[in-house]
Amino acid sequence: MKSASERTPPLDAVALREEWVEKRPVKRRAARSASSVPVIFLGALLVLVAMLGLPTPAHAAPAPIDVYPAQAIYEKSVSYRLTANGREVPVTQYHGYDIAQFAMGEGTTKLTLTKINNTSIGSYSISPAKLNLSASVSGPNLTFTVSDDEYLIVKVDGRPRIVIAIDPAERDRPASSGVGTFNVRSAPYSATPGSDYATASFQSALDDASAWGSANGRQGTVYVPAGVYTLGNLYLRSNLILYLEPGAVLRYTGERAHYGVHWHKQSQNRDITWFISTRYSSKNISVHGRGVIDGNGEDSLRPGNLGANLLVPIYTTNFDVNGVTFRESSSWAVTPIRSSKMTFRNIKIFNRFDMGENDGIDVMESTDVTVNHAIAIGLDDPFSTKTWADDTDLFRNIPGVPRPLSTVVFDDLVSWTYCYGVKVGQGVIQPQSDITFRHVVVYDSAVAIGVHHKYGSAAATNIRFEDIDIERTTNSNDGNRTWLAVWTGDTLGVGPISVVTLSNIRVRDAGTTPARVNGQPGAPVVGLSLDRVYMPGASAPATTLSQMRLTNLSHHGPIAISS
Repeated sequence: MKSASERTPPLDAVALREEWVEKRPVKRRAARSASSVPVIFLGALLVLVAMLGLPTPAHAAPAPIDVYPAQAIYEKSVSYRLTANGREVPVTQYHGYDIAQFAMGEGTTKLTLTKINNTSIGSYSISPAKLNLSASVSGPNLTFTVSDDEYLIVKVDGRPRIVIAIDPAERDRPASSGVGTFNVRSAPYSATPGSDYATASFQSALDDASAWGSANGRQGTVYVPAGVYTLGNLYLRSNLILYLEPGAVLRYTGERAHYGVHWHKQSQNRDITWFISTRYSSKNISVHGRGVIDGNGEDSLRPGNLGANLLVPIYTTNFDVNGVTFRESSSWAVTPIRSSKMTFRNIKIFNRFDMGENDGIDVMESTDVTVNHAIAIGLDDPFSTKTWADDTDLFRNIPGVPRPLSTVVFDDLVSWTYCYGVKVGQGVIQPQSDITFRHVVVYDSAVAIGVHHKYGSAAATNIRFEDIDIERTTNSNDGNRTWLAVWTGDTLGVGPISVVTLSNIRVRDAGTTPARVNGQPGAPVVGLSLDRVYMPGASAPATTLSQMRLTNLSHHGPIAISS
């Protein structure tokens, strides 16, 4: 065994970011491209291999499985059991759906989902539908195989849906002790899981790790072992890794004595705190692991109606989040603010459908941001960009001046919401540009794809939606139940929307109201391009606005259609 001083130093956030952004999307694009090879060609190739006496490729070996422990605060499912390659995976009961989480390595994973009451399965669906996963049914068991880490949503008969969140194998797990590692359970911190607040112990470990990292030209690591830790506000400084071991839960309570008030949400008449945030002008921070940051939902509001943003990277650069689960936020869950060079990878955001203003990740006034391989669920918008004014409720206590937003990429997403699946807006008080949503599955929404320029007079421009698969639009928002809404309001001014490109859009459910493109006098929607939009049941792209059900039109320039 290597000594502590010989262990490989943890990669810094910049290196991790560059490695992931280059490698992960390539892998997934390659997988999609392979699926398009004609079956007849593959058959001919196998015949040729047999004629030449060449060995045929072996079936992929079963993938190694890493099961995450589920803490006792999370109720066991009364509907399902799940195994992955024969290993039991905990299934927990949540508000509106059940959840199962684990990681898989290279190979294949055989999943067996079992109805707990052992009645036979009559019907089922597995999403994303584009994966074309086939399953077999035997009595109460549904069995199917995946060859890659995926975020799945399965419906069986009249049971609640179950989210099966399969992460890639963890490759950057640090040692729990050693030089540069500060374990919160070890002396002098000695944090204890349970109902007593461990805030001081955690903050001391965070500060010491940051100081060590800054002194040594790398990142110090705070290691959080499994357990449920009750915490007040935490602050992250430069040159730091906060690592959450599988089974580690950082829990918010809402008891006002343990939290500061960072802003006031006018629409809810509610004070909001930043549960975990960065110090201003910080850099090189990572939040990693397969643990949970838990906002505690409605229970957190009962002590004093204090909502929480769960993670707020603000005025920071080179910030990286990988693998963490966020759940039950009572306000917008993850809110990058006025920051740059940020990545969010393999994140899961599990929110409720009976609590409003619980957006997933809202990127605000930031640049060079990538969200890659993520699932977000909740009543409000799971994935969006926004810009505001300095007198907006969120920003009144924040120093500095408003900033434009640019160069934001959302890639490889699953979205489930009562609002917009993916969206630019509503706030466009500062300019927004160069925003891309690609490789997205909208499992359900009111509006699948949206640019909603409701507030402000700044421009929203160079926006791309690429490879979007719209499975359902069963909800309604602002009278909209449709696959597309690009529209401008007139609150706090009127601003233009320009150069919006949609390409390779699969619409399986177009909704019940027409798709819409509505500018305002003096601020039309211009430069809209629609490339390869496939409407429900169609094998060929739509060639007219009527075929796309895009008939609610006003104050717009020419709309280009290509196939």
